[in-house]
Amino acid sequence: MHKSRLAALVIDSKVEDIEEANKFWEKALGLNCVRSSESWSDRYSHLEVPDDQPRILIQKVDHDSRVHLDIETDDVSAEVKRLSALGAKIFEVFERWVVMEVPTGHRFCVVNPQRPDFPESKNVNFWE
Repeated sequence: MHKSRLAALVIDSKVEDIEEANKFWEKALGLNCVRSSESWSDRYSHLEVPDDQPRILIQKVDHDSRVHLDIETDDVSAEVKRLSALGAKIFEVFERWVVMEVPTGHRFCVVNPQRPDFPESKNVNFWE
């Protein structure tokens, strides 16, 4: 048995400098933007939301701008298998996550737990 839930709404932004997206979304949604302090991470930031709400991530990308969902799970392989049975296909596999695509063409990611309350949260779905 494994569990999963919506982890994040990810704003994929095709920009030269992620700060352009950071400033817009920070002002548009009235939320403080947290810039990554990691030297390797000039591609990622997030907006501050309460821990019990899905995160809002901003990500600098090379493909066209769009929004995608991240589903967090305690068993990526089992969740990918479950979602594949529903019609999703694996688009690309990374070391820590899997990009999938549904029959409608929408892409989303299956990721390890992202939000701090995941282990004890009652707001998850349990799957066999």
